[in-house]
Amino acid sequence: MSTDTEHVDEGAETSVLETWKRWYHIPILGVVMLFMLLSRVRSYDRFASSDGTPALQAIDSWYHWRMVQWTAENYPHTMPFEVWTGFPTGQYSGQFGTLFDQIVVTAAMIVGLGDPSPETLYTVSLLAVPVMATLVAIPVFYIGRRLGGTLGGVVSVLLLALAPGTFFYRSTTGQLDHHIGEVLFMAIAVFAMMVALRVAEREKPIYELLLDGDRDGLKTPALYSVLAGVALSLYIWVWPAGVVLIGIFGVFFAVQLCLDYVRGVSPDHVAFVGAVSLGVTGVITVLLMEGGGTGTGVTSFGYLQPITAFLVAFGCVFMAWLARQWNGFDIDRRFYPAAIGGLIVATFLVMALALPDLYSTLVGNLTGRLIPINASETGLTVAEVQPPEDFTQHVVDEFGMAFYTMVAGLVLLVLCPFIGSLERNYRAEYTLIIVWSLFLTSMAATQTRFAYYLVLAVAVVNAVFVADIVRLFDLGGSVEQLRSIETYQVIVVIMVALLLFAPLLPPIANVTAWDRGDQAYPSDDAMAWEEANHWLEGNSPEPGDWAGAGHEDELEYYGTYEYPEGGDFDYPEGSYGVLSWWDYGHLITVQGERIPHSNPFQQHARSSSAFLTAQSEERGELLLDGIAAEGESVYDLSDDELESVVGNGTDSNEEMRYVMIDHKMAGGKFGAITQWAGPGYGTYVNQEQYTIGENEGGLQAPSENYDETMLASLYLEDATELEHYRLVHENDDYAVVGGFGRSTPRGISDDPFESFRLERLGMSGSWSNQTQNFQIQLDQSRMLGQITPLSQSQFLYDAHVASSVKTFERVEGATITGSVDDESLADENASVYASVDLETEPGRTFTYGQQVDLAADGTFEVTVPYATNDELGTEDGYTNSSVLATGDYSVFVGTPGENGSVDVHYDGETEVSETAVVNGESVDVTLEEADGESADPTSDAEDGAGGAGEGTAENESESDSGTDSGSNSSTDSDSNTTDTDNATESIARSSAVSVVG
Repeated sequence: MSTDTEHVDEGAETSVLETWKRWYHIPILGVVMLFMLLSRVRSYDRFASSDGTPALQAIDSWYHWRMVQWTAENYPHTMPFEVWTGFPTGQYSGQFGTLFDQIVVTAAMIVGLGDPSPETLYTVSLLAVPVMATLVAIPVFYIGRRLGGTLGGVVSVLLLALAPGTFFYRSTTGQLDHHIGEVLFMAIAVFAMMVALRVAEREKPIYELLLDGDRDGLKTPALYSVLAGVALSLYIWVWPAGVVLIGIFGVFFAVQLCLDYVRGVSPDHVAFVGAVSLGVTGVITVLLMEGGGTGTGVTSFGYLQPITAFLVAFGCVFMAWLARQWNGFDIDRRFYPAAIGGLIVATFLVMALALPDLYSTLVGNLTGRLIPINASETGLTVAEVQPPEDFTQHVVDEFGMAFYTMVAGLVLLVLCPFIGSLERNYRAEYTLIIVWSLFLTSMAATQTRFAYYLVLAVAVVNAVFVADIVRLFDLGGSVEQLRSIETYQVIVVIMVALLLFAPLLPPIANVTAWDRGDQAYPSDDAMAWEEANHWLEGNSPEPGDWAGAGHEDELEYYGTYEYPEGGDFDYPEGSYGVLSWWDYGHLITVQGERIPHSNPFQQHARSSSAFLTAQSEERGELLLDGIAAEGESVYDLSDDELESVVGNGTDSNEEMRYVMIDHKMAGGKFGAITQWAGPGYGTYVNQEQYTIGENEGGLQAPSENYDETMLASLYLEDATELEHYRLVHENDDYAVVGGFGRSTPRGISDDPFESFRLERLGMSGSWSNQTQNFQIQLDQSRMLGQITPLSQSQFLYDAHVASSVKTFERVEGATITGSVDDESLADENASVYASVDLETEPGRTFTYGQQVDLAADGTFEVTVPYATNDELGTEDGYTNSSVLATGDYSVFVGTPGENGSVDVHYDGETEVSETAVVNGESVDVTLEEADGESADPTSDAEDGAGGAGEGTAENESESDSGTDSGSNSSTDSDSNTTDTDNATESIARSSAVSVVG
């Protein structure tokens, strides 16, 4: 009896273990996917909107939000052409409004029962990317299981879930970008291709079956090949630049067909999969083509995708045909790959001659995306497309040691035909994984962001590594084998587990996936620009209604606009654009509902760069007028050439009316801005000597060329001495723009164009991190920054305190005209000075000043951009400026006096109406003879004060009279010291330095 009981118990235990071994992956997969989702939504509360205002990560997320909103309004259609960006041409949206956005909106439609509220749409958008990232686990598991059994599949999803790098942080709440959609659909496409290849190897379709019309013999491989083609097409539909996967598949088919033929295996089997799947992809991508995608661009649906797909399909058919012909030649099979390689090179040579655009696109993407060579200087200004500085450390940070075990897994895949104990027959899908993994590795070494692709290869190839370790050390098998496991086998299991997972888990990991999930925050740029853009939306006329044109109905925000003939949209009268750096274009479109000139498509980046670095207002004006007349192509023309372009007629319907500049453009982004239109960054810096304690060396400081740029003249000087630009709004938070120096035993680590944003905390702000550490105390006016170095080795130089974002308006300017009776003053180098005190909405006051020479006949004309009243507003088709004059213009005529002062001979005051400013009208001023007083009219631009520092509590009287703030270095408005000859000594001073922005 006892024996029978024992037998029953043992059988039940065996049955349970066998059942667990068969199905254990399902609960594990469920738990892992739940972890993946929960870890990615830990920061959800930071993005949840209580007032309907979105908060998202990454700038591209904002444009996807635009596409999600538009698609919801026009469901199921996608936007054919975008007129709310890229002024004055508009822009084909390309990789936005694709399947990714369609999926998000469709999910919202389901949740909202066909009519989702804005809150539902936003909630679904916040959760879409974390959910997509979680779903990636499914194809990863099945790919891993094909390569390494069920255990390999489980290992793959565990690595995917625990990886804390690029794939993770691009898939947290607040990320509304297509990157994770790319990963999901790439994984599906690769899995589908693997299955199709395996079915073809089993069913063995050949050319004769096609001739005989044997449907039964071709049906199954044809079905799976079509599904592979559909999966590949879905991936490209998510990201048009996914044409790179067609190229990867093309390389795989070339390699595999050569291997098959050399090994004596018919290439027909694999060629059949390639021809059918890529043929299907070609047909589908033809259907995806839209009016704006008729070129060979990578980021839009055009000719490139179907052409490359059909080329690969044709190549598969050709290689199979050539193999049959080769059999009739008396040539060794081993020369077949060389012949194929030669034909490929010849094809590219012919393409370079016959189709140069297609050739340059293919080669450009090969070197720019797939291979880490020949990256463009402008492309490298984008952080995510820069290569990792240290690739070996980069992959460790991303995947721990799993990247190196992946390399071992690839080696094992290659060697499996030669190692009998691995018990694996070589299959075409192994070649696919090897080629794909090598390309993903190269892509990750080319652009940092592509680590989110590499995580797929790292995860699935480690299935091979684990499975082969299990085979080599006999760790698998039946329940009886598990019972008799040896000590060394336990040690191997522990070592493999530690190697793969310990670097990704505490206490070894610096940051885990779970920790990183709580580190997601809304974009700093979006938060900084929200106030400025919302102000712009509410205080500027609707596009199409400038000057009361009344055409705003022709530019509906959710309207549909077909791709225009010639590619450039014809904007209606009353339209206008907003010039800023391309980083902020999507924010201007979405937050401000206004039309930026340049955008993160990098459209019009060169013309924006040319304007921002222009060395005079005259050239800046010519550039903007030239852009309206001819487009971006004018960016590198000379002034004479620009005058010719402008003289041929500028379209009055297309004007750039606003310029928006933030502290990063004046600071850390300035180097990138210079790369697009030139000259380079070095033109704007000087080498200056410094002394700190016993350390001496050289540092880079902004040069006069930087000070004279339109960017600096506007942002740092509040448009002082400019005739056609005026500040109309500034944010109520502030930043420090300047150079941060850190003395080291060997020299200095500094950047002359650094910027740090101050979040207002009452009347003070602070900022610090590992490499920059200083404190800034603000006085009651919040304008005078007291900068306190924390040590002898740290200091700020040439620093300005300014609003985080400033908005300027381009106006005709009013001309103040007048005359004096004493014509002899012209012979005494007399000048005319006009100034007005202004106050911003946050309460900062500053003085605008302008100076011109007195004419020989005693007359003068001074063009000024600020009005002394606020008589026009958005209802009239003009700007409702938040920067207001506190009094009338003060105008005086003076001659040079002693010690830099000016002897005043005539003075007077006048009003300047808003109408005169926007229409370019003249305003007369009557000057009366002065009482022999003297003044110091040194402008902000001349002393480096930058306008923004004028009007604080302690120097308000000085700014009213236009006098200099003094020569004491502790209160001088020029933060780089008063005496440039003693700059070295002053910069080295360790005492507190007062900085005025």
